[in-house]
Amino acid sequence: MVTGMMPIEVMQRPRLLPQRSFPRYAYLPGRMPHPVRDPAGHSYQIAPVPVLPTLDSDEFAWGADLFNHGYYWEAHEAWEGIWQVAERGSVLRTLLKGLILLSAAGVKIREGKRAPAMRHAGRAVGLFRQLSKVPHDAFSHALGMSPAMLADIAEASVNAPPVLRATAPGQPESVYGFILGSDCGLTRRASVGREEDPQAS
Repeated sequence: MVTGMMPIEVMQRPRLLPQRSFPRYAYLPGRMPHPVRDPAGHSYQIAPVPVLPTLDSDEFAWGADLFNHGYYWEAHEAWEGIWQVAERGSVLRTLLKGLILLSAAGVKIREGKRAPAMRHAGRAVGLFRQLSKVPHDAFSHALGMSPAMLADIAEASVNAPPVLRATAPGQPESVYGFILGSDCGLTRRASVGREEDPQAS
């Protein structure tokens, strides 16, 4: 069990895509079937959906939904799908890499592996701080906070990790005391692609 100063308070976490069902378990390595490689996995032989490299895509919001509700491995996978099609060297790709690393840190916190969690989170924080120098409102809108604020609270969260509850195998658990995209789910445009391109900065 990871020890820390205080447990994450139970809070209402909004859904950005309430029409989508969460996976039947939150994957932790070695504790349950691998989601895509094991025939018992929750995503075994499920074809990937086409994704657009935009902040207002359903897949970006899906990654935030998964992250906010403690499905860190699954959030990593959702954002990695967008990262793979984003333009190399773009600020969007930098943001996604930071979110992927923060998700990986969430997995490590849940595994009780503090050193790797701090390493992943430290790299994520560095990327978010780098983005704080790029003027772009789309990031703050998509994240529900500025990249600089995300860097600060992510760093504080990992430096004082939560006391984890004893949960049933596969049950998700939020380890971060913040919510991503809390306003983007309410104001997302109906038509994907009209948002100003974050790669243009």
